[in-house]
Amino acid sequence: MEWMKRCGVQLASVIGLTLLVVWAYGREAAPSVHDIVSRSAEAVRTDWEKAPGFDFCRTEHTKDGTRTYQVMMIAGSPYNRLVAINGNDLSPAEDEDEARKFQAAVEHRKAETPQEQQQRIAQYQKERRRDQSLLEQMTDAMEYTMAGTQQIGPYSTYLLEAHPRPGYTPKSKEATVFTGMRGKLWIDQTSFRWVKVEAEVVHPVMIEGFLARVEPGTRFQLEELPVDKATWLASHFSMIFHAKVLLLFEKSSQADETYFHYTANGSLSPDSCRLP
Repeated sequence: MEWMKRCGVQLASVIGLTLLVVWAYGREAAPSVHDIVSRSAEAVRTDWEKAPGFDFCRTEHTKDGTRTYQVMMIAGSPYNRLVAINGNDLSPAEDEDEARKFQAAVEHRKAETPQEQQQRIAQYQKERRRDQSLLEQMTDAMEYTMAGTQQIGPYSTYLLEAHPRPGYTPKSKEATVFTGMRGKLWIDQTSFRWVKVEAEVVHPVMIEGFLARVEPGTRFQLEELPVDKATWLASHFSMIFHAKVLLLFEKSSQADETYFHYTANGSLSPDSCRLP
């Protein structure tokens, strides 16, 4: 009986060791920080290109309350229709007024000359290119180190810490702010999307030549969620901005917005945006 017991223990040990070896060799090696950043940058770029194909709801949060908008692409650029204030439906008169504004905007864009339409769309695309450039420059301007892994809701993420890259030369005046920032990125281990990004200015940064200086305390946060099987887009953005203009006059601003109910262009109803 004792002999059988010893054999059983030894057999269990051998089986356990075998399973451990199989698990270790069969397990995919964790990607390098460079690979994680590169793959996430490509994923973000792909999603950014798809974004104009979606209508969505946007809620602004301010000290005075909230305002919710139905954001729709009309003839190549977005239109924001107010649908709720502080979570409450507009009055019948207010809703009718917003409907008239919307219809007027549709008719106006239909009546544009080709040049007017081109100018309007070009302005929208210019803003998108600027924002896209900033996202891309963020990955180039910073050095990233692995800080571990973290579970955020249903997502297993790589947690990366970011610091200014020594010797980086900004490619635009807006990107200069990266030289004084540090941040954190939570990147989904499966899709390599940015589940969350946080960044803050840690030392003053001159922008616009010597006309303005971005001050410490400036910070932003971006969160994203999947809107379909292959696309992630913003679900929340917040920013606090502090600057000195001409190094004398202080200027501060802030923004806090949530985004929800992404749907293909033309399929979003105002009622969808009125839901809590």
